[in-house]
Amino acid sequence: MIEKTALHVLRSGLLALALLFAPAVRAQDLESFARAAFAHDAAKVEFATRSIDGAQIVEARADGRVRGWAFSTWAVIHSVGYSGQPVDIEVALDARMSIAAARLVRQSEPILIIGISPEQLQEFVASLTGLNVLSLNRTTALSSARRADALAGATVSSGVFRDAVVRSARIVARGVGALAVSGAILREKFEPSDWSGLIASKAIASRRVDAREFAVAVGGRAPEPDLLLIEAFAALATPAGVGQNLLGKHIYDSLIATIGPDDNLLFVGANGLLSFKGSDWRSTGVFDRLTLLQGDRTIRLTREMYRDLDQLAPPDAPELRERALFILPSSSGFDPAKPFRLSILLSRVDADRATQAAPFDLDYRLPGSYVAPPPVVADPALWVDIWRARLPEIVALLSLLATLFAILLFQDTLVEHLKLYRRTRIAFLAITLLFLGLYSKAQLSVVHVVTFIHALRTDFKWELFLLDPLIFILWGFVAMAMLFWGRGVFCGWLCPFGALQELLNEAARRLGIRQWEPPWALHERLGMIKYLVFLAIFAISLNSMDWAFRAAEVEPFKTVVALHFMRAAPFVLFAGATLAAGLFVRRFYCRYLCPLGGALALPARLRTFEWLKRRPQCGKECRQCNVQCPVKAINPSGVISPNECIYCLNCQAMYHDPKVCKGLEGREARRVAMEAMLAARKDSGNG
Repeated sequence: MIEKTALHVLRSGLLALALLFAPAVRAQDLESFARAAFAHDAAKVEFATRSIDGAQIVEARADGRVRGWAFSTWAVIHSVGYSGQPVDIEVALDARMSIAAARLVRQSEPILIIGISPEQLQEFVASLTGLNVLSLNRTTALSSARRADALAGATVSSGVFRDAVVRSARIVARGVGALAVSGAILREKFEPSDWSGLIASKAIASRRVDAREFAVAVGGRAPEPDLLLIEAFAALATPAGVGQNLLGKHIYDSLIATIGPDDNLLFVGANGLLSFKGSDWRSTGVFDRLTLLQGDRTIRLTREMYRDLDQLAPPDAPELRERALFILPSSSGFDPAKPFRLSILLSRVDADRATQAAPFDLDYRLPGSYVAPPPVVADPALWVDIWRARLPEIVALLSLLATLFAILLFQDTLVEHLKLYRRTRIAFLAITLLFLGLYSKAQLSVVHVVTFIHALRTDFKWELFLLDPLIFILWGFVAMAMLFWGRGVFCGWLCPFGALQELLNEAARRLGIRQWEPPWALHERLGMIKYLVFLAIFAISLNSMDWAFRAAEVEPFKTVVALHFMRAAPFVLFAGATLAAGLFVRRFYCRYLCPLGGALALPARLRTFEWLKRRPQCGKECRQCNVQCPVKAINPSGVISPNECIYCLNCQAMYHDPKVCKGLEGREARRVAMEAMLAARKDSGNG
């Protein structure tokens, strides 16, 4: 028996691990499934993958309209069968909120041993096609042979499969905005908890009434002995974090899948001598002892709302004498995000056989952790106010960019005057650090790149990006500069952290700190790291933007530029280490670690012009540019890599320096030799 149990647990664990650790395969499989479900009735359907609370779904579009979504029930709700083992069903939901297709991918139900074949389960799941997940009616007629509401011999398990499909479909519909979210609560939020945890978080509220309090309430007679009449408990069980913990996953899923998408669940339980149910409700159809009050609204609880509840799921839950669930339909006007109270009418017969009754209120408010914050919607006029308020900074930035544009446009003239070039560059880097960085905190980040990419994939709105004028202007200039000069314009001139690295290294070299240049082979391989870091952050963002932002802390920009080192020790130590490394290896972080540099380098070859000049001697007779390049963007053959170049113009200054450039040195030698030869011929002719 122990061996069988161990094998059962091991099998469940392996199946769960297989479902958890195969996201790439599942995404591919989902797209194939989506194509089969949606591509048959449209000439051209496009498919895109997006994420909803960490679950990957595939969205199908045709003719500019959404046709539907494909998803996995395991990815959305971690669906399990009646046996408690993982179940995975692929579902295609069309824009009318009807199931377009359903396919059972994985299951491990023990019912198969009584003669139910896998094919029968698959056929049952496929028969859910045409079921509308809102009304729970069928919108597509199926043949009697295919249509089934439950599977004979597996009624419970087939019901669990159906509930998983309906509940996950509603979650996806809410996530993509196809289903209006009523009540502004986080219905799908779930964290495991027991009874004491739910009490501590105030997800369950309670009210005690003893004989002394009751006696005072019914007429002020002499208090009776301290005897408990009722201890009532109430909870809004709509959010998964409350209902699933309180009722158990199977009961909760079944209820959620069989009520309306905007309906709510109310749990009421009690111990004590008196009842909140009574018995009259069986004949009258109304629970006259229990009334729900919210604001000026009174909601009577009726027999149609009532669901019996045999037991509670938490092992530490008390043995309640009475338990009840009430379904509050959306038509009742109940708002789950607002506080409400239950009025419990208690009555008892006194010694004179007279009935005494008094109402007692149980106040309830859903914990704030389950209430959705108001959506952040950019006021169309807000960005205008922000731009007006920061007008001096905007003018200063535009002046700085105009200066940089002139430097880049007339770079040949500038680099011909070596001292002027070097002073100009140091001054510009200092302004970038002090004005753009430390004062305005206008440091571009890989977070902006990831956010922009995801905005293009979803609901893109310019207003959100206009809320920070300096960042918006900088990105506009960088995009323009990439077309003409490549990604190096930002990295070499406009990055405050890059400017800080270069200025510190300049000071270090003047103080005589010995520099180290990695061998070319090592440098090339280390240069891959920044691309891998960017791709890792982008991949994480496809699953969770929150975790992507955490991964983006590999950028020390926030620590140094925005917070001026006023952070926790690990962040400060990391930022300090990158700057310290830059004292010995010029622009160490830019070369090897910067994910933003990696992101900008990917489209670097799209630039229109080749402004940087080279000579035939570069990489052959002369390698001075290769040796002196601050980021080692010039390979030994003399070719400049646009992916690594920061466009500092150092190589162009050497290009025009006859004391350094072997090409100019050779040209000067040939000129001197030619003049000497002409002079000799002239002297010979005169003689």
